[in-house]
Amino acid sequence: MLKTVVKKGSYQDSVVLMLLTNELSSLDGVNKIQVMMATPANKDIFKESGLTTDELMDATANDMVVVADVNDEAVLDAVMDKVEEFLKKQSTAAEGKKGSESVKSWDAALKKMSNANLAVISIPGAYAALEADRALDEGLSVFMFSDNVTIEDEKALKEKAHSKGLAVMGPDCGTGIIQGVPIAFTNNVAKGSIGIIGASGTGIQELTTIIDRLGEGVTNAIGIGGRDLKAEVGGITMMDMIDAMEDDDTVKVLVIVSKPPAKEVRDKISARLSNFSKPVVTLFVGEKPEYHEENFYHAYTLDEAARLAVGLVRGTKVPEATVDVDESEFYKAEDGKTIKAYYSGGTLANEAAMLIKDAMNCKVPPEDVEGYMLQLDGNVVVDLGDDAYTQGKPHPMIDPAKRIECMQEAVDDPSTGVVLLDIMLGYGSHADMAGSLIPTIKELQAKADAAGRKVFFIATVCGTRRDYQGYDEAVNKLKEAGVIVCENNKLACQTAIHAIGRDFQEPEKEIRAKEVVACEKHTPAETLKELLSEKPRIINIGLKSFAEVVEEFGCEVVQYDWAPPAGGNVKLIKTLNFLRNYEGIEEKNREVIAKVVASQPVLKDNVRAKEVIPEFAENNGKVILHAGPPVDYKNMPDPMQGSCVGAVMFEEWAETEEEARKMLENGEIKFIPCHHCNAVGPMGGITSPNMAVFVVENETGANRAYCTMNEGIGKVLRFGAYDEEVVNRLRWMRDVLGPILGKALRSMENGLAINPLIAKAIAMGDEFHQRNIAASLVFLKEMAPLITEMKDISEKDRYDVIKFLADTDQFFLNIMMATGKAVMDDARKGTDGTIVTAMCRNGYEFGIRIAGMGDEWFTGPVNTPQGLYFTGYDADDACPDMGDSAITETFGVGGMAMIAAPAVTRFVGAGGYEDALRTSNEMMEIVTDRNPNFTVPTWNFQGICLGIDARLVVEKGITPVINTGIANKVAGKGQIGAGTVHPPIECFEKAIVAYAKKLGFEA
Repeated sequence: MLKTVVKKGSYQDSVVLMLLTNELSSLDGVNKIQVMMATPANKDIFKESGLTTDELMDATANDMVVVADVNDEAVLDAVMDKVEEFLKKQSTAAEGKKGSESVKSWDAALKKMSNANLAVISIPGAYAALEADRALDEGLSVFMFSDNVTIEDEKALKEKAHSKGLAVMGPDCGTGIIQGVPIAFTNNVAKGSIGIIGASGTGIQELTTIIDRLGEGVTNAIGIGGRDLKAEVGGITMMDMIDAMEDDDTVKVLVIVSKPPAKEVRDKISARLSNFSKPVVTLFVGEKPEYHEENFYHAYTLDEAARLAVGLVRGTKVPEATVDVDESEFYKAEDGKTIKAYYSGGTLANEAAMLIKDAMNCKVPPEDVEGYMLQLDGNVVVDLGDDAYTQGKPHPMIDPAKRIECMQEAVDDPSTGVVLLDIMLGYGSHADMAGSLIPTIKELQAKADAAGRKVFFIATVCGTRRDYQGYDEAVNKLKEAGVIVCENNKLACQTAIHAIGRDFQEPEKEIRAKEVVACEKHTPAETLKELLSEKPRIINIGLKSFAEVVEEFGCEVVQYDWAPPAGGNVKLIKTLNFLRNYEGIEEKNREVIAKVVASQPVLKDNVRAKEVIPEFAENNGKVILHAGPPVDYKNMPDPMQGSCVGAVMFEEWAETEEEARKMLENGEIKFIPCHHCNAVGPMGGITSPNMAVFVVENETGANRAYCTMNEGIGKVLRFGAYDEEVVNRLRWMRDVLGPILGKALRSMENGLAINPLIAKAIAMGDEFHQRNIAASLVFLKEMAPLITEMKDISEKDRYDVIKFLADTDQFFLNIMMATGKAVMDDARKGTDGTIVTAMCRNGYEFGIRIAGMGDEWFTGPVNTPQGLYFTGYDADDACPDMGDSAITETFGVGGMAMIAAPAVTRFVGAGGYEDALRTSNEMMEIVTDRNPNFTVPTWNFQGICLGIDARLVVEKGITPVINTGIANKVAGKGQIGAGTVHPPIECFEKAIVAYAKKLGFEA
């Protein structure tokens, strides 16, 4: 049976999950298992493995998914225990490493290291090109370890890098050394005067380690990726690096290594190298050059290239390596024995295939099979690092499983005389690959002996004596196990060929005069020269181990704990890249937030809604405003419909509940969103013509906004209650509370300035959505003297008003809402950009607006709040989220300023102070700046969040947190708790897609 566990929002690196999958595969009761992030590409891998489930297909790229084929459901518990144990161990190991705190975004990475000049990228290929593009835009060269990048993307990136004076090394670039610092799967090599430019990985590793063991060194070894020399790419990085190496005075000899280039690229490179001012050694693996040129040498093998380079540095010939082996038991050619060769990387495998083919006198190219470098008369050479073997599985440098499987199959073949393999030491490789293979080797030797056959195991160890695995230790372990160990790959291949009774001829090459071909030479960009002359300053995007290594070598490095931006949606990522690079958006966003900072909201009056909202004159006055984006009455949740019933009764349009519901259901009432009338309303937001509303004027924009007054808690209209008590309270607020407050406000010469009041209350512990105690008391402090002086008002009414204000801790919330509306409406007037200017919900949909799209709503299904409940209630009783009060978060308070009110964090279910701090810090990830007008003492007197940027929300997958009350899903029962809620991210996704389309871009 297939069982699935989805861990939402738990991003883990692919290599970690591959290793975890291997461990889980050995558990009893597990027939088959795969652990991966649920990216589209990985879902295909699950499908091919027969492990597709509905839960998997519903998961997102940021979700970790375990799919297991088990006979007993109880086995799943053991699987998940192992998962937790493994991931905890990984986390603990990472904590033990030295280094600075990691970051989770480009912005944070660049803030930590503004002078970074290299991005090292080791993330899934579907996203690697997009992140590389971002790196180039930020002025960083790129080392792209990631594979599965399209050749079209590679060309575009390299052309862009060239135009900016930068470089893209890769994709599929396994190895690099920059100023002696090892990047990715690299050995610990001494610095020296030999420069290397190579295609990818193991070829550079073989060259550099031979050079090191011969006593010389390499300061810069630049990987360019296996496709740079294809016609489609044109050798862009190769040509730029040749220019840079020639300009580098520390380079005395240059080595070029790759598969044979496309002819037009080969001609271009050869022409440039013929003009190179220093000795050059070229090696195009698979070719058999017949001569050298003066200071322009053409090698046949990696070993020859390394010895030529060392000899040129020293001015003397370097002798060949030898192996001490008894050849008396080797087979003869007529025995018909074969070689089975299993390699970690393509260049060494390619070299082995070339030498074996030469030994077999094969003139016709062997059949091309994915992953196989050679299939010839029973002889095989396999590149186990090929995508055919590594897709969804660990690389053979770090996991022995596939090689063990291959060796077992090889020994089962009676024709096999030799099993040939490489052991790669260095950073990124297995800690003891030799030790992990030896038990299998011994077992297979015994198996062959029992069958009366001799199988020679021959290995080359690629490494230096500074590699942490220990070169001599690996060699000695293998020798003690009966393995013939050779100093380099050529010698290992030659020994294997001898072992089956054959040989190959390595040509003796004459040195001819160099033919210099006219070509254009370019001065390397200063940025490239700097890259090769200083230790790189690195932003490491992906595998943490890469960051740990470069840090050991004294590099500045920031670890970017990458997760797929925009939920892994490539179209959205491309949209974000367009919007990030579109000229002027940052300035437009700054204009919006500047208007927020400059705003001067003033509470001017309290009047009946119909006196200031002209829309109430429509439909013969039978108009009701509601919270959120537009919604039909039939789609309103029950509490909002109940609030509508209460409004109809309040307005005396009907005498009974039945009559009121009939009017509502028959369409006799016109519904308009509060936001369409310069108004906002809490929870249901229901506002009718004769309800009392506050009038807030933003004097800098000369615009006004309106909001009903807070009714207190318990059975109140905004939570769906509509009985006689509720209606009578509303009428008292209309007839007494509103007129008295209106009179008091009008008596103030310039009204009541709101900004000073907010600044005071935030310092006293309010966040202005769930907690308004301080602001409500400060408001009472301003009103009470004015009210007591109203001699034309009865003493009872004055007392009742002051008592109501004193008892209603949340009274200021509605003033804050009107303030937020007035400020944000002015901020979007005449502006543009991606700043969110409104957030609201109607129990059916959540809606947002952004500055660049005016009045247009972008909606998604509303969520249900999570939080704490009053006694007797739980989440099953909760109504989906309602209300315009999220305008406070748009302004920067409420949940965005959770840290300002640590006393309320437990009530809204956020935990304690540390959780409040974490929440507000996380909210800073999605805003443009801080508002200096309102500083928070508990946040080191930093300003509140300012300007939610829809781009950042989508990029980071962090939605604004909103503090809110929780209504019972049944009308009439009122508030049952309080908590937090998040908008659906699709609102923000729709907004940025629409805005990009407006600017002319469509992914």
